[in-house]
Amino acid sequence: MAEFENSSAKSSSGSMFFNRSFTMHANAAEANASKAHLLLNNPSSLNRAASISKFYNSIDSVKGKVKKLCSLFESAKSSSSSNDHSPKVALRPAKSIGHSSSFSSGFNNPLIRLPGTEDRIVVYLTSLRGIRRTYEDCYAVRMIFRGFRVWVDERDISMDSAYKKELQSVLRKNNPRLPQVFIKGKYVGGADVIKSMFEVGELAKILDDFPRIQPGLVCDCCGDARFVPCGNCSGSRKVFDEDEGLLKRCLECNENGLIRCPSCCS
Repeated sequence: MAEFENSSAKSSSGSMFFNRSFTMHANAAEANASKAHLLLNNPSSLNRAASISKFYNSIDSVKGKVKKLCSLFESAKSSSSSNDHSPKVALRPAKSIGHSSSFSSGFNNPLIRLPGTEDRIVVYLTSLRGIRRTYEDCYAVRMIFRGFRVWVDERDISMDSAYKKELQSVLRKNNPRLPQVFIKGKYVGGADVIKSMFEVGELAKILDDFPRIQPGLVCDCCGDARFVPCGNCSGSRKVFDEDEGLLKRCLECNENGLIRCPSCCS
């Protein structure tokens, strides 16, 4: 009986072991089947797999394009190296910019002259800020000449309309663009010409003959405004005629009741 019980216990334990292994294999198979079922029934996972495959395919195509470009550059280098033995074309040296250059073409123009200004620099400009570009050009030209510490005869057409008429008669234009520069009575040009001449060093050569003023020097009379109120009419533009007993127009000042500064513009 004891032997029978032992054999029955062994047989029962063996059957339990086989049943457990069977259930483990069965559970694994069922899990794999469920995963496959989820993959088939879940389109997002399929799309993800498809996108990953497309990504790797695009990388392969990019690699192919890069190889093609490298081959093209290598062929270009080889062709350039083969052409190195060909005769080289000698480049002409650039001409030095002088008084006859395009920057200062008006400087030697005998048709445009400003008489009575052979000993000075004259700049026609405006101090009004109505047109921003015009004001900035005028300001830039003023700062360039001030950097050289030379005295400049600034003729502001917004302060005196006679300067505008004078410039129109000299240039023979109805509405000349400001600023306009004359050096030693000769016409030079506008803001673009002055800036170009300053950048290449041409302007410094032209201004070597002019005396330098002290840095920071400001006129005590007008404060570098170049105009002061008329002393005859006190800027009112009217004077009283005692003989006729009437008010008349002052003949010494302009339309704004101003005269040129007698200290710095005499």
